[in-house]
Amino acid sequence: MQPLSSPALPAPAHVAIIMDGNGRWARMRGLPRTAGHQRGVEAVKGAVEAAGELGVGYLTLFGFSTENWTRPSDEVGELMRLLRFYLRSEVAELHRNNVRLRVIGERDRLARDIADLIGHAEEMTRSNTALNLTIALSYGGQQEIVAAARGLAEDVKEGRVAIGDIDQAMVSSRLFTHDLPDPDLVIRTSGEKRISNFLLWQAAYAELVFLDTLWPDFTRADLEKAIGEFHRRERRFGAVGSQ
Repeated sequence: MQPLSSPALPAPAHVAIIMDGNGRWARMRGLPRTAGHQRGVEAVKGAVEAAGELGVGYLTLFGFSTENWTRPSDEVGELMRLLRFYLRSEVAELHRNNVRLRVIGERDRLARDIADLIGHAEEMTRSNTALNLTIALSYGGQQEIVAAARGLAEDVKEGRVAIGDIDQAMVSSRLFTHDLPDPDLVIRTSGEKRISNFLLWQAAYAELVFLDTLWPDFTRADLEKAIGEFHRRERRFGAVGSQ
């Protein structure tokens, strides 16, 4: 893919990124996997800055999946340590830069102190408008849809919702992302070509761009490349194209 050809091209309103490759980045350098995660946090800060500069309105990052809980306990512990560090050290900077932070996922599986830090960060940044940053933690797209279905089933059982009234909009309103627009562009780093249970409902018509760059090496140039590829696509949303 070529870099973004013109700075006049508008950025997609909502960019979502599957941040993959921390472990391989560390292994290639003879370092423990935790070193890759540490470097990955720096890449997160760079991606947030680049997204704001390029005019992205919504940035969603896949930080930790429900499946990641099965990783070795020392690796999970390091990831949680880095999460605590980020929430304690970076939220004030996000706030100064007018960035709103929110977290989606099964929050009840996180440690109490982490949940408290998340709540504090969300409340502090709630009114910010420059960039909407969402981090998916303990998140799985299938689990999210199941939870929405269970909620609707309970409402039908209690007579609050009629089966015939259930439509796409109603399902969307029960998802973690109910107040976010669907992503226009989903990027995955590291060369893998799958979406790994990320925003399965929301990404139905997103453009998918796969980069060979490992996440710790991700820079503004990589984001520009992905946006350039996005602009070379014809988004038809199931209709007949112009060509």
